[in-house]
Amino acid sequence: MQWYFVAALLTVLTSSQGILTTLSQSNGKYKYDYATVPFLAEVFKLAVSCVFLWRECRTSPSVRMTTDWKSVRLYPIPSIIYLVHNNVQFATLVYVDTSTYQIMGNLKIVTTGILFRLFLRRKLSNLQWMAIVLLAVGTTTSQVKGCGEASCDSLFSAPIQGYALGILSACMSALAGVYTEFLMKKNNDSLYWQNVQLYTFGVIFNMARLVFDDFRGGFENGPWWQRIFYGYSVTTWLVVLNLGSTGLLVSWLMKYADNIVKVNFWTNPWFPFVNLKKKKKKKKSF
Repeated sequence: MQWYFVAALLTVLTSSQGILTTLSQSNGKYKYDYATVPFLAEVFKLAVSCVFLWRECRTSPSVRMTTDWKSVRLYPIPSIIYLVHNNVQFATLVYVDTSTYQIMGNLKIVTTGILFRLFLRRKLSNLQWMAIVLLAVGTTTSQVKGCGEASCDSLFSAPIQGYALGILSACMSALAGVYTEFLMKKNNDSLYWQNVQLYTFGVIFNMARLVFDDFRGGFENGPWWQRIFYGYSVTTWLVVLNLGSTGLLVSWLMKYADNIVKVNFWTNPWFPFVNLKKKKKKKKSF
């Protein structure tokens, strides 16, 4: 799979994520239990990964799969972080509009750069740091274009809870991404085997969250499996598919690229096409 094809898909999915989530609301509220969406997305990712792993094992008998507990025990950590991040994302969009959410999401560019240096020990040059900061400032500025209009008055009028959750979401996304990259590149295991481990724990923890909500609410609305699809619409299913597909593409980038590349795709729709154009120019020069 070519990197620019993955980049194009990821760009479309991530740019539509906040919009779809907002459209799935009714009068500013969710008719469905939004905790079920990350759970179903994890089930989708696990099913797809299992199918691809099965196909890989059939075509190549030498598929590498580390089953040592010292390796497997590392996978629950990003699953817990993604559990918190996905649910915080839904909560954030209750308080803020899509534009504000996207602006706060640009913080992941800077936080990813910092965590990239601290946890993965990757040294970034002064030029790269300047690029990261300018990228964050530039994308934010581009999204507040037209502030002389009346519509801009509502851009920063969200409750403080919305801003706090948005910042938390950006930080959790960066932390989960950097840790996942560490796991993916830790050994030469099959990508699909690594995904199976990651998403298995993701299903378990998201299910635990649903059970916890049932006990906290005294089973007022019945057990979660009886109401899992309650209030779902076509848009809600698109959100599930969006989250699941995004996760699979991000894991591919973590394995074969890195987080700096990912956040560029995430926040800049033009990034993959600019780089593709540069790549073609280089080919012509030979």
